[in-house]
Amino acid sequence: MAEEAQVENPAAEKKGGSNIALIIIIVLLFLLLIGGGIAAYLLLSDSEDEDMIKQSVASSKDVSAKESPAKKKRKKLKDLLEVGPMYPMDQFVVNLLSENGSRYLKTTINLEMDKQELSAELDKKKAIIRDIIIRILSSKTFEEISTIKGKERLKDEIVEKINEILVDGEIRNVFFTDFVIQ
Repeated sequence: MAEEAQVENPAAEKKGGSNIALIIIIVLLFLLLIGGGIAAYLLLSDSEDEDMIKQSVASSKDVSAKESPAKKKRKKLKDLLEVGPMYPMDQFVVNLLSENGSRYLKTTINLEMDKQELSAELDKKKAIIRDIIIRILSSKTFEEISTIKGKERLKDEIVEKINEILVDGEIRNVFFTDFVIQ
């Protein structure tokens, strides 16, 4: 009988050891799934974190840009409450950058000027401004401009490029009054 008890104990120890191994494997699989989920989230998330990192690096280099993101947001909202004179542009219809060229963008844009006197210069340079806007719009893909952040980046790029050619003032903002992608 003692021998039978000894025979049962090694089996019980092996079973207990296999339970521990099974628990360790389950925990490792669980951790692997969590790690994979985190990696997928970071890889598939919008480039929001990259933009924030780029902005923080740029603001750390520029001494005058020491505003927090919350202050910048409030400043943008305040700017929208105090809209300057508008310069309406004609409608734009451009092909978007794509492999098969099947997507196009139809948009109407208003330019916000810092002062009304800039209107005369914009009238003189209207063809150049339309060319700049067409080149910028046609260089974009559907994916780049289909999100709100993409549209904001597009506005910033248009403002920057137009202000490079202006002498009498500057464009503060761009407003899309029509924006259709097909």
